[in-house]
Amino acid sequence: MLTLPEEHRKLFQEPFGDLYRNINEIMPLLAGQIIYSVGDVVTHNLQRNGITPDVAIIDGLTMRAPCCRQSPLRGSCIRVKNPAGTLTEDLIEAVNKAIAIPPVTIVVDGEEDLAVIPVVIAAPLGAIVLYGQPHKGVVLRRVTPEAKLVARQFLECFTHFAA
Repeated sequence: MLTLPEEHRKLFQEPFGDLYRNINEIMPLLAGQIIYSVGDVVTHNLQRNGITPDVAIIDGLTMRAPCCRQSPLRGSCIRVKNPAGTLTEDLIEAVNKAIAIPPVTIVVDGEEDLAVIPVVIAAPLGAIVLYGQPHKGVVLRRVTPEAKLVARQFLECFTHFAA
């Protein structure tokens, strides 16, 4: 298991991509794209607007409170455990498997926030990763070689911890 030490958590408070106030600003950019969503609200809002993400990662929570916007599960479903502030081997493997055989919904028991990192690393170039930025809006990260490099640098901030 990879654990994010407290001193590095501030790195993840800044958007890892372009910040938009709401999903409506992003909709024109999504037609014909490979889309990965991380978070219940973003996934729900995409589906409400007629877009099914190729991979959706949800945990039933929004800002650590139960999410009332439950998204219908699309395609196959993979369930994994991933405690807050961590990236488990199970979550990383689920991301890799889901990207290879979409559509898939990954349902996380715990917290899915940091899943953006393995998604960007595993996603094909040109794909779009969307996730919520609390109290600010939606972050759109197009997968580029630079984005993959930054995601790998983020991983270097984690420590290995035996579960």
